[in-house]
Amino acid sequence: MFARASANAYAQVGVQTGAMSASPHKLIAMLYDGARAAIARAKFHLEGGNVIERGNAISKAIDIIDNGLRAVLDHEVGGEISANLESLYEYMVRRLMLANLRSDAALLAEVDTLLESLASAWAQIDDTAADRQPALQDN
Repeated sequence: MFARASANAYAQVGVQTGAMSASPHKLIAMLYDGARAAIARAKFHLEGGNVIERGNAISKAIDIIDNGLRAVLDHEVGGEISANLESLYEYMVRRLMLANLRSDAALLAEVDTLLESLASAWAQIDDTAADRQPALQDN
């Protein structure tokens, strides 16, 4: 038990340190990763029949989506894209709540797939920005 608590504390320090030094773009990527990790834990606990831990993991994923990803949307700058993302995040939260209610691994997988697609697109945006950065500095 002590080893697990120590490992969790170490991991938490690593996440906090990474978040403090991350760019805003990297922070969003970390939120996607965190939500997907919480869903993976929920799937694990669902398969193991651990209802409380499953619920905690799903709650964590919902919190990341709602209070992390959705909260940082800028509707003034983002326009239609921001509105579409907000609708998608709301849909994901509803599906996660239903997954918890029904003990449904397929719903967890659905949300994970959506998050994976968004994370992949977000990573491509970062790669594109990184490719353009040297060209902008040369001018």
